[in-house]
Amino acid sequence: MADEGKNYGLAWFLAGLGVGALVGILYAPKSGRETREDLAKGAREGTEYLKARGREAAENVGAFVDKSKEQVSAFVDKSKDQVGEYVDRGRDVIDRGRAQWEEFVERGKNLVADQTTKVSAAVDAGRQAYQTTANEPETHEY
Repeated sequence: MADEGKNYGLAWFLAGLGVGALVGILYAPKSGRETREDLAKGAREGTEYLKARGREAAENVGAFVDKSKEQVSAFVDKSKDQVGEYVDRGRDVIDRGRAQWEEFVERGKNLVADQTTKVSAAVDAGRQAYQTTANEPETHEY
């Protein structure tokens, strides 16, 4: 049943299309030749319009691609500069760390040398005190 309704609707559409075409031809203000020429002229103008728009679109796409390339190139250059700055900063930090490390090592060496000198002096003083007391005659008072 539903298919029959669709078929009737299609039939009425086609009938209306035919009647519209017939009325258009009967009441057309121009002759058939003039109408065909106008249609052909309109088709040529439409074709030229589409070609022009196609060329403009191609140019716009080309300009867009060129602009995109420039933007990407600028972004890459900026990124390279930033990475270079970070590398330079890293080198500076490493150099400062290395200098501090060398300073700490030098301080440690000096501290060890000072302590070694003090311990050696204390050992020498202890040895001398021992020898002095060992060489003295023993006096025992009872």
